[in-house]
Amino acid sequence: MQLYKQKLLSNAQLKRLSEHKYACTSTSLLDKVLQPWWTWLVERLPIWLAPNLITIVGLLINVITTLILVWYAPDAKIEAPRWACFLCALGLFVYQSLDAIDGKQARRTNSASPLGELFDHGCDSISTVFVALSTCISIQLGHYPHWMFFQCFCAMTLFYCAHWQTYVSGTLRFGRIDVTEAQISIILIQLVSAILDLMFGLLKFLAKCLFCGISYQSQQLFVAFGRYPTC
Repeated sequence: MQLYKQKLLSNAQLKRLSEHKYACTSTSLLDKVLQPWWTWLVERLPIWLAPNLITIVGLLINVITTLILVWYAPDAKIEAPRWACFLCALGLFVYQSLDAIDGKQARRTNSASPLGELFDHGCDSISTVFVALSTCISIQLGHYPHWMFFQCFCAMTLFYCAHWQTYVSGTLRFGRIDVTEAQISIILIQLVSAILDLMFGLLKFLAKCLFCGISYQSQQLFVAFGRYPTC
């Protein structure tokens, strides 16, 4: 059964897609730091592993970890469990690593194609939504819905503009502060959210222990007045 009566792409668009050559320039600060890690990682992959499979696995990990946050804080107003924030930070790091090596794997296996690049960037566009959402939940931005909308809108607009520029110029350009730096910043935000929650929990526990210790030392005084403190 034919779902569409007309072709999704014209002959001219199909011809341009087949002639497309991937071109990228980057002056990113962190890309240079992470390149050795990405190179080491891709060399550990088997040759038979398809680049598109790497892409979709990274996307699924990012989506699943974000949905866990959504489950515990659907309105982005309540505090999500710290382990969920840790998991989301780890998921984003795994996604970032897999997204960086899928193209390397394609060139390594001589399977690079315009369709593979289109699939990669299509998954990136989906991931952008979930990354923005997880960031809002981690900092409980639901208390400020206008800022939450603005943050999500900016993330998607920047992604669109970057690929619009690529469409016009034929070259994907990454600046000194770009997507890698943004992802690392979000990972740090999620880790800080989890660590601060843990620190507050420890402080509450220590305060309770201190109070109980003081109360225990002062029991004789309270007994004299007929009162017994409880912890």
